[in-house]
Amino acid sequence: MDSPPEKRNLFGLLEHDLDFARRGIRLRQFGQRIIELVGGKRIHPTWGAPGGVQTAMTAAARDEIRGWIDEALESIGLALARLKGLLDSLAAEVEHIGNFPTLFLGLVSPEGTLEYYDGLIRIVDAEGNLLADGLDPQRYSTFLGEASEEWSYMKFPYYKPLGYPGGKYRVGPLARLNIAKSAGTQRADRELHEFKQRSAGAVCQSFHYHLARLIEMLHVVERIDELTADPNLLGEHVRAKAGQNRSEGIGCCEAPRGTLFHHYQVNDCGLIEKVNLLIATSQNNLAMNLAVEQTARYFVSSRTLQEGMLNRVEAAIRCFDPCLSCSTHALGQMPLVVELRDSAGNLLDRAERR
Repeated sequence: MDSPPEKRNLFGLLEHDLDFARRGIRLRQFGQRIIELVGGKRIHPTWGAPGGVQTAMTAAARDEIRGWIDEALESIGLALARLKGLLDSLAAEVEHIGNFPTLFLGLVSPEGTLEYYDGLIRIVDAEGNLLADGLDPQRYSTFLGEASEEWSYMKFPYYKPLGYPGGKYRVGPLARLNIAKSAGTQRADRELHEFKQRSAGAVCQSFHYHLARLIEMLHVVERIDELTADPNLLGEHVRAKAGQNRSEGIGCCEAPRGTLFHHYQVNDCGLIEKVNLLIATSQNNLAMNLAVEQTARYFVSSRTLQEGMLNRVEAAIRCFDPCLSCSTHALGQMPLVVELRDSAGNLLDRAERR
């Protein structure tokens, strides 16, 4: 956390542990290669379509994907061991970077296992109590409200029965592991069981988003192994086609950052007339702001800003992996300006990162 910026990056990791860094790069390459094999290109493929997908999986693509699985499982196992081994040395960060009670929301299967596409909404509180279950995502507006603040362009979603801002909730890997009874795969279930032992209720430390991501990575590689072993994967019937049959549609799925709600209304020509999106970054907005405040109150403790302090504030944001740069198109820059003021509002110090 206190390393200089020129070392606190991938290049610094390469110097420190070349094999470990290489494994991380290879894991990313595996995911990118899957997208390329099934979608035709790595960035924004057009493979998915209404009613299914554009093309069938080929045997060659399936076999190449299967060739990566053993290495991916080994690398994720090493990463899990490394992170769990580091947590004791990061006790202050775990305790004070985004550790507070909120609700947790996400999709689960009818059996209560991790689900990314076809599940129903489950909501638990910070004690792990079930507040709502089996909610239809298409009725999201009946249980989720959308507040706004004059100082931000982002909206602030909340759980309606608890009001605003008391109904703040988190989505994403941490939320998904908190709401799921099991992952549904052997290795991930062992890790999920251990994960849930970290708290008597829900795991509320935002720093554990990182651990939750690794457990989900393990889960999805196990699921890839299962899917690519299924002969039906090579079936040719991959899309059902139909014309426009309604003027309104609502979709919900789990993305890496968290739950997505897309709500569209079209006219008789199929042209979009109204859209409402609830993306993961906005749903985490209340919690993310609270995490930044909590981190700053604990770690920014002098009259002069220091690099390690700013790094921890930034780490609070990174826990949630917000899509801020890609959504605002900041031309390759994500300016960060931190001002330190006393109780009278007097500026004590100012730091910028561009």
